[in-house]
Amino acid sequence: MPEIEIGRLLRAGTSGFIAGCAVSQFETPAFGALVRAPVGEDYSVYGLIHDIHIDDDGLVRQLVTSNHVSEEVMMDNRERRIVPVEMSVLTVGYALKGRISHLLPPRPPLSLDRIFLCDDHELVRFTDAGRLGYFRHILRAADLAVGEILAAHIRQAAAAHGENASRWKESAAKELVTLLRDDYPTLMGVLGALSEL
Repeated sequence: MPEIEIGRLLRAGTSGFIAGCAVSQFETPAFGALVRAPVGEDYSVYGLIHDIHIDDDGLVRQLVTSNHVSEEVMMDNRERRIVPVEMSVLTVGYALKGRISHLLPPRPPLSLDRIFLCDDHELVRFTDAGRLGYFRHILRAADLAVGEILAAHIRQAAAAHGENASRWKESAAKELVTLLRDDYPTLMGVLGALSEL
């Protein structure tokens, strides 16, 4: 299966990065999706999309005040838009020489590195590596919608696990309860979001 490129890196840090893409590439990335930024031949950084942001530009500001915007003008703006769609990604691990780790990476990806959506095989490989240690990166991100990110990610990961989905979801729920046993408000928020699955 060919890799699906969803954008290029705009800026990065060890704990997260921002990727940009043209509106025409915007059909594939989704909230909670696992993405991969290859940094070198044997090194990749993994992250979860936690926000998708569409900035305005001067033309859009003028168009929204217009009484009538033709379909042609809207399509032109969407297809030829020069301001990228931005995706904020929370770093959740890395792979070095084929081995996946749920620790923060030794170095972030670089500007203009390509960002790829992880397919089901890669999603299963990442989520089965270790003991779901990457959950702590998500739970540590206090300014994010933690429950919503976990619910979206767990839904996508369970679908990728296929016939093993129930086993994997049960392991994920147990790990979350263990990690949040001393933080009742966050645990209730996470379980509330997961109950929507």
